[in-house]
Amino acid sequence: MASSSKKNGGSVVFEDYFPSMMEKLGSEGFMKELANGFNVLMDREKKVITFESLKKNSALLGLEGMNDDEINCMLREGDLDGDGALNEMEFCTLMFRLSPALMNDSKQLLEEAIFTGH
Repeated sequence: MASSSKKNGGSVVFEDYFPSMMEKLGSEGFMKELANGFNVLMDREKKVITFESLKKNSALLGLEGMNDDEINCMLREGDLDGDGALNEMEFCTLMFRLSPALMNDSKQLLEEAIFTGH
């Protein structure tokens, strides 16, 4: 999905792999990969991504260096309903927002999803 490293005084810098994944997998395959990513990160009992589940599984995203404040910030950034966790839609929305190239292609993805029934 994305990799990160600590640069520029300790801030997290992301490298965006989403556009190349989209090109390789197509829109349907890419959306399945996002769903898989959500399933890897979610709390199995609550069926959402919580602070604890994200912290526990952050190494899977190459984010093992994130501190608690950075994890909380990421959750707050994506938490649209204010429940302190990310559901699958919030997670996918956040992933698109973190990828400027995908934001530019999002209209095409939406149209493909609607018109192909996926």
